[in-house]
Amino acid sequence: MEMIIKMGNVTQSLKRIRMKGSEVFPALKHKNFRYFWLGQCVSLIGSWMQSTTQGWLVQEITVNNSAFLLGLLNALQFTPMMIFSLFAGVFIERFSKRKILLFTQIGLMAMAIIQGVLVLTGTIKYWHLLVIAVINGIINTIDMPTRQSFVIELVGKEDLMNGIALNSSVFNAARMLGPAVAGIIIAYVGIAGCYLINAVSFIPVIYGISKIRTVYKKKESKDINVIKDIKDGLIYIKGNKVLVKSFALITVMGIFAYNYNVIIPLFAVETLGLSSKGYGFLMSALGSGSLIGALLMATRSKGGPKSKVIVGASYIMGVLLIILGINRNQYMMAGLLAFVGIFNITFSTNSNSTVQLNSKDEYRGRVMSVYSLLFAGVTPIGSLFTGTISNEFGPSNAFVFSGIISMIFVTIVLVFGSSKKRKKVSNV
Repeated sequence: MEMIIKMGNVTQSLKRIRMKGSEVFPALKHKNFRYFWLGQCVSLIGSWMQSTTQGWLVQEITVNNSAFLLGLLNALQFTPMMIFSLFAGVFIERFSKRKILLFTQIGLMAMAIIQGVLVLTGTIKYWHLLVIAVINGIINTIDMPTRQSFVIELVGKEDLMNGIALNSSVFNAARMLGPAVAGIIIAYVGIAGCYLINAVSFIPVIYGISKIRTVYKKKESKDINVIKDIKDGLIYIKGNKVLVKSFALITVMGIFAYNYNVIIPLFAVETLGLSSKGYGFLMSALGSGSLIGALLMATRSKGGPKSKVIVGASYIMGVLLIILGINRNQYMMAGLLAFVGIFNITFSTNSNSTVQLNSKDEYRGRVMSVYSLLFAGVTPIGSLFTGTISNEFGPSNAFVFSGIISMIFVTIVLVFGSSKKRKKVSNV
């Protein structure tokens, strides 16, 4: 009898823990989101393993200009997003997002298998990586806006921000674990092992997506006019002041503030004189800050996204970049990078939630394709800007310039938006 009472107490305790968890992370109350989220917990670690392995592989199979060739490879991965993002928005509105994600995950899994087999058989060439990079870029151009706009279908508007923050927490936890696991796998199994393990890691997310049950509302229009749909989407965005302001801030931050990854390795070696271990320590600090930021956003998501938080995070990011450029201490830099990670996630989570909550259902796919274009598609432009300043003026000044210029343009966006609002009021 006493044993039964004890088991009953344990059951009640577990229920209380589960209820408490659903209060802090309400998105996890939704079964469909749990399927999606838990699958990503495994899959994203594999993706970061592959991303880390790629750099090693390029160095192994190329003799000269490995840094340039790796940069070219990274650029090719983002180029399709710059070219095809707007078309992807129209595409994902015409089909079930669940089916699209199944297609993209299976496609990425196939690419990982091909690369693993090529490495395993010793037939891998650099041009193979370039071709696969373009194919992965095309798949991700469809996958990213679909994934972003799918969350609201899984959790609803009320828990959207919590769902986005939980996705960010998984992404950043994987960013910390993936490279570490990849280092061990490369040492004991080899590069091919990382690619093949990544391929296997897609199985949980594919299974999770297959279990999701959502109602797909097919677009009523039978006429397929992609250019017209793109134009209508851009007109809709132009007429929505919240979206215009959000996208302006996202563009500014994407080009001028979010390419610190290009500066950090140069600053670590040239300014601080650190080894690869020191560089790894700095990147771990950045990843830890991003994870903390994601968890903070998840626990504070009930009030929804706030414009003041977006603006505040933008300015704080600028200030942190300036201080990073002035700083000459390894441990202080690690602390600063942790704060950069926190405010990076604060800005992106609130911006993403704001964009989705202010979009009509029939336009959300196109809106999120523009979001993907501005958030990730401008990466080559931002990298070129940051890399040029680093080469001309040094990595320290690159941090400072990035911080100052981002704050100037954020101010211009806010002043321009406010002046338009005042002008409209005076005309009434």
